[in-house]
Amino acid sequence: MRDILFALSDPVRVRIFAELVNGEGRNCAAFLKLNRIRLPKSSLSQQFKVLRESGLIRSERNGIELRNYTRCDELHEKFGRLIPTILQAYREEDNLSR
Repeated sequence: MRDILFALSDPVRVRIFAELVNGEGRNCAAFLKLNRIRLPKSSLSQQFKVLRESGLIRSERNGIELRNYTRCDELHEKFGRLIPTILQAYREEDNLSR
C-alpha cells in the first residue's frame, strides 16, 4: 500500500496512470508530451519504473518496445474502490485549479 500511495503522490505519475486506465496499453514514448508538458525519456523511464514497482502497472515486451498496462482488475480485488477514488480526487482537484 505504501508503494502505491507513493507512486500516486506525484502528479506526473498520476496523469500517466490515468491515461493508461482510460486506454489501451501504450509505450513510454506515447507520454513524451503529457498534457502539453515535454518530458525527457529518462524522466519518463523513472516514472514508469515507480509505477511498475508499486504494482500499479505491468509492462509487456512487444518487439523492441515495452507496452504498459494497468493492473486495475487485480488492484480492485485487493483494494476495492481506493484507486479509482484517488484518481477521482485528482481530477476534481485539477478542475478546481483551472
